[in-house]
Amino acid sequence: MLGPRQEAQPALFYEFSLEDHVPQDHLLRSVDRFVDLSSIRTHLADFYSHTGRPSVDPELLIRMLLVGYCFGIRSERRLCEEVHLNLAYRWFCRLDLNDRIPDHSTFSKNRHGRFRESDLLRHLFETTVARCIEEGLASGQRMAVDASLIEADANKQNSTPKEEWDAASIDPADAPRAVREYLDTLDEAAFGAASEVKPKFTSHSDPASQWTAARKGPAFFSYSDNYLIDTDHGVILDVEGTRSIRQAEVGSTQTMLTRVKDRFGLVPDWMIADTAYGSGPMLGWLVDREIDPYIPVIDKAARADGTWTRTDFEWDAENDQYICPEGHALKQFRRNYSDPNRGPTGKGTARYRALKDVCQVCPSKQKCCPNADARKITREEHEDARQVARELAKTEEYEIAMKLRKKVEMLFAHLKRILGLGRLRLRGPCGANDEFLLAATAQNLRKLAKVFPAPQKMRKA
Repeated sequence: MLGPRQEAQPALFYEFSLEDHVPQDHLLRSVDRFVDLSSIRTHLADFYSHTGRPSVDPELLIRMLLVGYCFGIRSERRLCEEVHLNLAYRWFCRLDLNDRIPDHSTFSKNRHGRFRESDLLRHLFETTVARCIEEGLASGQRMAVDASLIEADANKQNSTPKEEWDAASIDPADAPRAVREYLDTLDEAAFGAASEVKPKFTSHSDPASQWTAARKGPAFFSYSDNYLIDTDHGVILDVEGTRSIRQAEVGSTQTMLTRVKDRFGLVPDWMIADTAYGSGPMLGWLVDREIDPYIPVIDKAARADGTWTRTDFEWDAENDQYICPEGHALKQFRRNYSDPNRGPTGKGTARYRALKDVCQVCPSKQKCCPNADARKITREEHEDARQVARELAKTEEYEIAMKLRKKVEMLFAHLKRILGLGRLRLRGPCGANDEFLLAATAQNLRKLAKVFPAPQKMRKA
């Protein structure tokens, strides 16, 4: 039998509890157990006036932002609508049914003002990392680093070729916020000072972004999101935004390792990365700090003609010379110089040479230097560190390290596919770092929620 038509009949009184209507296995119940915002008011106290109207609770704004980044709600306008309608979001944000939702413009006002001035989002991220360490998810023994391109909010139609771009002609007083941030970061290693090479195009709306075709497809403007993770459970220990060039990405590794050591006292035994981080200075920096570099070495010593390469020569560190397969010595200097400016400097690239008379009568000359009178070998300043990395690449631990490195790539895949951070909404270096910090915080919170889910309560009969 067809039932009666359902019609809404408003009641005079309601007995309603948000606590009863949020499922026990909801993600936000587990995330809420690890969100510590107790220090936010103290952190922001100096950035609020002592007079005037009461402000929107900063804890509410942060909780709403965490909801947005945990569930891939990128638009703040849409975030306000979702929190208004979704009971679980209201419960997480400590809002009752009758409480009003802040206007979307409140986020921009606070983000560009007191949040950025106080570095609140960095504080929030590090608080979450400290909780991960406290729960035993990060030991700091083995770390991995990598970078991923995130498309900037810019396009080629609103850009200028490098021949026509002149940063000195920009008046900061009349420039948009993103352009002013670009001018402020010209001397920073992560952005303007990362490389003297000028990009092919510079965006008018976000000039700090990098024009790149690193994905082997159509070029676009982007930033690089750099992650330093602990490989135990894939916890993100630090994050840094840079221009999308190798020098900036590699340089951010030193910044992040130093910051993690100062903030949490963590120094890894292993450092895992791909070939882009296998330059001599980077490997030397790690070895000097007694960190084992499980990183493929950038080595261009191979020869196309099949002759002996540098690896075929034995290095004699005690006598500062190479020994060829025939047993002859290749030396950098064969006499002592009275003028110290003409002797070895210990910097840059050193060149080691064999004696011409020896090479001319050597039976292996065709295998060694068929087109030269004598064999020459160059040795970089950090060749000892490069050799350490080469020796580590022969161990069984190296195979384990290469598998652990994939955890960074998995985090970037999660960042783009699940959290929806394939393209930035905010412009400028500060905007990019804000988004990267919030996304990394959300990923760590979701990791905590996955490993330590909220206990399930028995439903009442």
